[in-house]
Amino acid sequence: MPRKVLVINGHPDGDPARLCAALAQSYAEGAREAGHAVETISIAELDIPFLRSQEAFEKGGVPDSLAAASEAVQAAEHVVIVFPLWLGTMPALLKAFLEQVMRPGIAFEYSKQGPRTLLAGRSARLIVTMGMPAFLYRLYFLSHGVAGIRRSILRFVGFKPVRTTLFGLVTAAKEDKRRNWLAQVRALGRQAS
Repeated sequence: MPRKVLVINGHPDGDPARLCAALAQSYAEGAREAGHAVETISIAELDIPFLRSQEAFEKGGVPDSLAAASEAVQAAEHVVIVFPLWLGTMPALLKAFLEQVMRPGIAFEYSKQGPRTLLAGRSARLIVTMGMPAFLYRLYFLSHGVAGIRRSILRFVGFKPVRTTLFGLVTAAKEDKRRNWLAQVRALGRQAS
């Protein structure tokens, strides 16, 4: 079944030569080849203000510069976020983006019984690049930063399942390794998983 897929390049640097840009493009191309409806967002191209208070988060609206992105997140059945691991987690600009587009009233709402998800029925995939070996990040660091995004953001607002693909030692990877990663991500895109 064709799905509505949103691919977010979460690298703050908009250089198209970045591996994250190539991975996001490869996933999108694979999804289109399989007949899925695909929309893409590059956070580097957006004006993303930082939230500075709980009141702004809970009572403020989505900035005009992010209205289309917020609508794309709400319309998607499957969201893919590609980003580099910085200091063990996502870059600050990606976190700011998620705070803006997944705020109360859009992604969840408060009730007397606690928070209620508004984006249930969607799935997600995190594709993460890093300088360290991926197995070390999984085993020694327990994928703490990625686990936080998966649990505390995506699952919190209703995404399930949330799958993860990690690519380690990216700065040392030779061209054939990068081609294999792109092919792997393209195959994931065809499946929209």
